[in-house]
Amino acid sequence: MKKTRTKVANHVVIIASVGLLMLTLFPTMVRGECTCESDEEDRDKSLALKYKLGAIASILVASAIGVSFPVLGKSAVPALSPERNLFFIIKAFAAGVILSTGFIHVLPDAFESLTSPCLKENPWGKFPFSGFVAMVAAIATLIVDTCATSYFSSKSAAGAGAGKINSNDDNHGGTPSVENEEAALHVHAHGHVHAHVTSAEVDSSSELLRHRVISQVLELGIIVHSVIIGIAVGASESPQTIRPLVAALTFHQFFEGMGLGGCIAQAKFKTRAVALMAFFFSLTTPIGIAIGLGITNVYDENSPTALIVEGILNSASAGILIYMALVDLLAADFMNPRMQNNGKLQLGANVSLLLGAGCMSLLAKWA
Repeated sequence: MKKTRTKVANHVVIIASVGLLMLTLFPTMVRGECTCESDEEDRDKSLALKYKLGAIASILVASAIGVSFPVLGKSAVPALSPERNLFFIIKAFAAGVILSTGFIHVLPDAFESLTSPCLKENPWGKFPFSGFVAMVAAIATLIVDTCATSYFSSKSAAGAGAGKINSNDDNHGGTPSVENEEAALHVHAHGHVHAHVTSAEVDSSSELLRHRVISQVLELGIIVHSVIIGIAVGASESPQTIRPLVAALTFHQFFEGMGLGGCIAQAKFKTRAVALMAFFFSLTTPIGIAIGLGITNVYDENSPTALIVEGILNSASAGILIYMALVDLLAADFMNPRMQNNGKLQLGANVSLLLGAGCMSLLAKWA
């Protein structure tokens, strides 16, 4: 059953990825004739290459530390455990970072790309495609989130019930019978042995599965825009453009990694799965930079194809990040009875949220 749930989860992520990529096919058929020319000033390939290599190293380290901190910290520092109040405060900060990333960093870039003068006025200048794609991506994320959570919850409940019945049949040879409406399963076997799968156990399992869906969808949204950022940096030949981005993107990836790491910590994946998710997150931006380095001579950031693809993917990424931050991270925690009944925790979480959103918003001055 666990292997089946893992396969289905992987299929959900793959389908979502393919869906995002398909969004880029239609717009490229209606691109305009671009007469824009790239800025030839301030180009220095050798110096730019040094900055790019430094960016790969610093972003890789910052991403790895950021995503690993919530995961490893909970075992090394008991106060960082998901069951402690401090975890709620840290997660609120990370959610603020992710929310600001969607609104302040990714969505404006998408608007800039899809409203470029290098694109035809019709249709790009007559319809807000950036907002439309972001809305569609948010709705699609809701559908995937709902369907995946519902599917995994029903499978978990059925699997738990079957496991209890098989266990009692093998050990005692008895015939199970349902006797308690409040319990999901109540089995009587020889020797008065009882097996219960209560609604509380089902809810706990459903919550765990939901955290796993959240972490996977969130990583998908982060990876999309991280690769785009990396390609933009790697393809640039202007040291003046790259230099401020190195520090800004380093902090950006660190804070974003904390948000993703908090979700992974709550999902309670096995060590191998945690390592893979952290590994892919840490490598996405450096890989993007490497791709940008490889296509520097043929890549034109002002070409219609590049503008449309970047704009569509950034819009979709923004929709995913905004939805995840508001619905799956903030709403889920701030409406939690534990926070509702604790005034100090509410105050700390709100302040932490504002700090996270503020710090990431401030980085927009440089990145």
